[in-house]
Amino acid sequence: MYPENSPHVPAQRAVEVHHPAPLPPAVPVAAPVVPVQPNAVPAVASIVLPDGRVVTGYAINPAHPEPVAAKPAVSRTAVNVALGGVGFLAVCGGLILLTSFIAALTAFITQLIILAAVIFGGWIAVQIFGAHGHQGGGTTVNIRKAVIKRNHFRG
Repeated sequence: MYPENSPHVPAQRAVEVHHPAPLPPAVPVAAPVVPVQPNAVPAVASIVLPDGRVVTGYAINPAHPEPVAAKPAVSRTAVNVALGGVGFLAVCGGLILLTSFIAALTAFITQLIILAAVIFGGWIAVQIFGAHGHQGGGTTVNIRKAVIKRNHFRG
C-alpha cells in the first residue's frame, strides 16, 4: 500500500481477543409426561438429548403420501357395449371391403371379356378383309362372266 521509502508509520490499533466461554453442563430435567391423544401433536415439543441438554422446538409431521383412490369398477354392461361396438365396426368394414373386392373383380372380368371380343373380332376382320383372303385354295365363282360365257358359243 505504501511505498517502501515513505516515512509513514502505520497506526496502532487496539486488538480485542474473545475467548469462548464454555456452557455449564445442563442438568437433566425429566420432561413431564403429558397424556396426549393419539393423533394430536403438541404445538411445542421438548427433547432431552443424551448429554442432558433440552431442545425445544416445533414438531414436524413426517410427509405421508396421499392415499391412492381406488379405481371405480367398470360395469360389465359398459364393457359389452364397447366390445359390441368394436365388433359391429369390424363387420361393417369387412363388408365394405368385400363389396369393393366384388366390384373390382366384376370390372376385371368385364374388361377381359371386352378384350377377348376385340381380339377375336380383329382376327375375323383380318380373315375377311385381309389381302390373303382371295388367294386361298377356295373356289371363286363369278356368275356374270359365267352367264356371258355360256351365252357365247364358240365353235
